[in-house]
Amino acid sequence: MKITMTEIVERALTGKPCSEREFDIKLSKRARELAKEYGVSSDPANPVPKDFGLANSVFKAGFQLFCELGAYCTSTNRIISFSEEEVRYALKYTPAEVWFGEGIDKKALIPRKPEDKRPPWCFLGAGGAPVSSEQILSILVENYAKIPQANSITTPALTRVRGVRISPGTPLEILGAIEAVRIAREAMRRAGRPGLPIMNLVATATTDSSLIAALNSEYGARPSDGVLVGILAELKTNFALLNKAFYAKSLGFRVAGELGPVYGGYAGGAEGTAIVTVAEHLMGLMVYQADWYLAFPVHAIYTANSSRELLWVRNVSAQAISLNTNLLSLYLSYIAAGPMTEMALYEIAAQISSVVVSGVSIEAVGVAKARYEDRMTPVEPKFAAEVAHASTRLNLQDVNELVRRLLPKYEDKLKNPPLGKKFQEICDIETGRVSREYLELLTKVKKELSDLGLPVE
Repeated sequence: MKITMTEIVERALTGKPCSEREFDIKLSKRARELAKEYGVSSDPANPVPKDFGLANSVFKAGFQLFCELGAYCTSTNRIISFSEEEVRYALKYTPAEVWFGEGIDKKALIPRKPEDKRPPWCFLGAGGAPVSSEQILSILVENYAKIPQANSITTPALTRVRGVRISPGTPLEILGAIEAVRIAREAMRRAGRPGLPIMNLVATATTDSSLIAALNSEYGARPSDGVLVGILAELKTNFALLNKAFYAKSLGFRVAGELGPVYGGYAGGAEGTAIVTVAEHLMGLMVYQADWYLAFPVHAIYTANSSRELLWVRNVSAQAISLNTNLLSLYLSYIAAGPMTEMALYEIAAQISSVVVSGVSIEAVGVAKARYEDRMTPVEPKFAAEVAHASTRLNLQDVNELVRRLLPKYEDKLKNPPLGKKFQEICDIETGRVSREYLELLTKVKKELSDLGLPVE
C-alpha cells in the first residue's frame, strides 16, 4: 500500500533518535564503503561514461544507502525509515508520466533513456536566480515563453517588491511571492502562451508560509504547475519542507523532490556524490511523494556543476536513474560564468549535451551560479534548448568526445569565472531584445560546436 503523508510525519515524530552529527558521519562512511563494495570508480578523463554496468552499480549502491540510512528530520532529530519492500513498491507504481500545463501548452513529462532520440523536456528560464525588479522579471519571463522549445518556465526570484528589499520570513516575502506568480502568468499571456506551466512556481518563496500564501489560485497558481520541495544536504528534511510538500500535494500540485548533493561535502568525492544523488531521488519519492525530480549535484568550492568531476557525477547518476527507474528526472545546470561570455556558452553546451544523451531532461539555466542579481538573459536558456534538441543525434561516445574538447576551453577559469554583464546592459529593458554583440558571440560559439560535431540550429 502507498505510504501517506500522515505516516511520513508520524515516522518523523517517532523514528529512531539520532544526532545530526552522528547521521552525517554514518552517511559519509557508508557512501565510501558502498562505492568500494560495488566497484564504483570515477574516470575524470571520460566525463560521459558509457558503462551501463557502472551505472547499475551506482543505482544499487544508492538504493542500499537510502534503505539503510533513511531520511533525517532536523526538526525532531529522528530518522524517517523505510523498508526495501516499501521503496521497491513505490518505484514499481510511480507514474510513468505526469501532465503539466493547460490548453495547447498541456504536455506529459515522460521518462527518457540513455541515447534516447526523443527530445528532452525543456524547463527553461532563470533557474530561480535573483532579479532586482518586477519589470525585469516580467520581460524575462515573457521572452522565456517565446522560446519555441520551452515546455515549462523557471522564473527568477524577486529580491525587491515595490522598491523595497525583501527580508525572508517577513510579510514582504509573502507579497513578493504573490507578485512573482501574478507577474509571470501575465508575462506568459503576453507571449501568447498562457497555458505554459511554471515548474518552480514560487521561486521568491523561501519559507513555507510564503509558499502556501502564493499557491492561491486567485494569484495565478494552478495545480498543473510544479512546486519544488528541497532535500537538505545530505538526506535531510524538516517540518517547514514537509509543510510545503503536504500542502502542495493536498491541492494537487506537481511536487518535485529537489536535490543538490555537495561534491566535497559529506557525500565525499565523485563516487559518493553520484551514489547520494541516487539515494536522494529515492528520498524525494518516499518522503515528499514526489511526482518528478530536479537534481543538481554541485561542487563545494565552485558552487557550479560544470567541472570535470561534476560532469561525471551528473552523467553516471542520470544513467543510473534512467536505466533503473521511471522516475521523471530533470537535471539543473548551474554554470559559473555570467552572460555574454564564451565560457558560459561552453559550460552550457557541456552540461546540457551530456545529460540529455545520458537519459534525462533539463532545467536551464542558473547563470553565474544563480547568485548575482540580474546576471541572466533569454539567450542562455534558448541556447540550452537548442543544444538539448541537437544532442539527441549523438551517442554517448560522441558526446564524451565533445565534452572532452569543451572542458579545456573553460575549466581553468572555474575558480574565478567572468561575470559578464547584467540583463539591462545586454538587452532592451522594454522588449528584451538582445544586443548585436551577444548575438555575434553566440553565432561564433555555434560555429565552433558545429565543427566539434554538434550542429546547433
